[in-house]
Amino acid sequence: MAQEVFSVDQVAERLGLHVRTVRNYVRDGRLKAVRIGKQYRIAADDLEAFTGLPVTDPRPARTTDLSSVVEIGGIDRANADRLATTVIASVNGPRDGGERPLRVETIYDRERSTMKIIVLGDLAAGADLLRLLAGFAENLT
Repeated sequence: MAQEVFSVDQVAERLGLHVRTVRNYVRDGRLKAVRIGKQYRIAADDLEAFTGLPVTDPRPARTTDLSSVVEIGGIDRANADRLATTVIASVNGPRDGGERPLRVETIYDRERSTMKIIVLGDLAAGADLLRLLAGFAENLT
């Protein structure tokens, strides 16, 4: 397995130090490094030993989220209530291990006979919910 290595610049940025300070630590032998050409490379294990803290990736984990507003027109209050109950039950039901929860809001406008459903969260779970809504909308009586 390949060992993750860092440049002096990367270590300085991670530790919030000046590059010269990190180079001095390397030259003094306080921070173990390997010289490759004119540059030092610091192994993740050596950085952990120096700081006493685990080395973590500073980049945030990549996520893909859904934000959607579904508007259903020509729906009466009884069907809107039934749909809201179905949507909330499906969101609060059991999930597969990797899914993040969805946040859902439902709004019914009696004067316009429209219902809006706002969906925020995991893309895969949101896609499942949108398919459920499409099926419901097709079967409205």
